[in-house]
Amino acid sequence: MEDRRVRRTRAALRHALVELVVERGYDRVTVRDVLERADIGRSTFYAHFRDKDTLFASCFEDLRDDLDREMNALGHERPGDPVKPLSVIFEHAHRHQQVYRAVGTTHLHPMIFEVMREHLCTHDELRLPVDVVAEYHASALVGVLGWWVRADFPYGPGEMARMIRELTVGSVTAA
Repeated sequence: MEDRRVRRTRAALRHALVELVVERGYDRVTVRDVLERADIGRSTFYAHFRDKDTLFASCFEDLRDDLDREMNALGHERPGDPVKPLSVIFEHAHRHQQVYRAVGTTHLHPMIFEVMREHLCTHDELRLPVDVVAEYHASALVGVLGWWVRADFPYGPGEMARMIRELTVGSVTAA
């Protein structure tokens, strides 16, 4: 178990980086900017992270772990709603708006593909290859999710899930 001080320090650094990336863009943020925003010393930073890139990568790890937990909560049984994982992803993005704004769709695609793939692997009755189905849905979802984030979340997660459900239910059940 990680020490509370370590968790607090790492969380402060991640939070500072995410805020700065949303404000300025990733390329315009330096380690010094993060240190000032988080009010943490340089040696403390380097005790936890090699550089800005490893700090940024840790944001994905936490985001993915959190999303994995939520998808796993669906259980291994086939849900009554075949696109429930999509609802979970929109709800997750809505709760973590700042992080989703910072990470961008390029970084989201591999994460969502893996989460969808893992979820789909629990369904023995798929008629199509799991990777094809996961890629199809991850690509579509990341496209719509990216728009939703850029448009500043104009619809609630439930409404987005309903729209995606209408667009995808035929293809999910066909698979």
